[in-house]
Amino acid sequence: MLFLITGVSSGLGRAFAQGALDAGHTVVGTTRREEDAMAFEALAPGRAHARQLDVTDDDAVFSVVGEIETRVGPIDVLIANAGYGHEGVFEESPLSELREQFAVNVFGVAATVQAVLPFMRKRRAGHVFAVSSMGGLMTVPGLAYYCGSKYAVEGILETVAKEVADFGVHVTIIEPGSFRTDWAGRSMVRTQRSIQDYDTLFEPIRATRQAASGNQLGNPAKAAEAVLKVLEAEKPPVHLVLGSDALRLVTAGRAAVDKDLHEWAELSRSTDFPDGHQIASN
Repeated sequence: MLFLITGVSSGLGRAFAQGALDAGHTVVGTTRREEDAMAFEALAPGRAHARQLDVTDDDAVFSVVGEIETRVGPIDVLIANAGYGHEGVFEESPLSELREQFAVNVFGVAATVQAVLPFMRKRRAGHVFAVSSMGGLMTVPGLAYYCGSKYAVEGILETVAKEVADFGVHVTIIEPGSFRTDWAGRSMVRTQRSIQDYDTLFEPIRATRQAASGNQLGNPAKAAEAVLKVLEAEKPPVHLVLGSDALRLVTAGRAAVDKDLHEWAELSRSTDFPDGHQIASN
């Protein structure tokens, strides 16, 4: 199979690419820097193909996907992985940083998926993966911009999964927990602290995250193995939570939503017109 994986320079993107290469597949991986592209191609000469790409450039994304389809081959699997973390209390964080976070984590993913879908739809085959986060199904103080971007990815890709289901195209959103990558280091933008009122809440969270960096529970190689197992499934999941920490925290986060739904159900129903009609929905 031919994989297109964005952001293969390091972290989970590199692990996904290495896992696919080790399994005998061909991988086109995108990087931002030329030296990273050269290093990637050296992993498996002839099967590891690098493309320099800024996923926030829509025209470039569509151009690269079209070139891969023409020159390398039909893309069987997309893993839209490119992204980064933002850490900062919401009130302290400039809105310009929110726009930058969404430009990469949301619009970059959307462009890549939209560029690949016409080819997969016409072939009636393909599997789209998008890397979200456990922070796309639950929240943590100090990650409002990051969680917001991942919640957006969840909403977009869950909808796409329903839209393309009849075309033989599968969609799986990956929600990793804390994996032993540089997400909390080089791949994290941190807003400078400025409001003392948030010190008690946020400083321990930031200190814990920094102390855990490099010693996280999740094994990136095992994440790659899990993705390859999903590819073999007859009915792959739309949501794939990876890591026992993610499973625990996402379960707790969803339970909190369920609790609100249950406790406020009577008020929710009270807003209906008594003579209204129920609209069927999926």
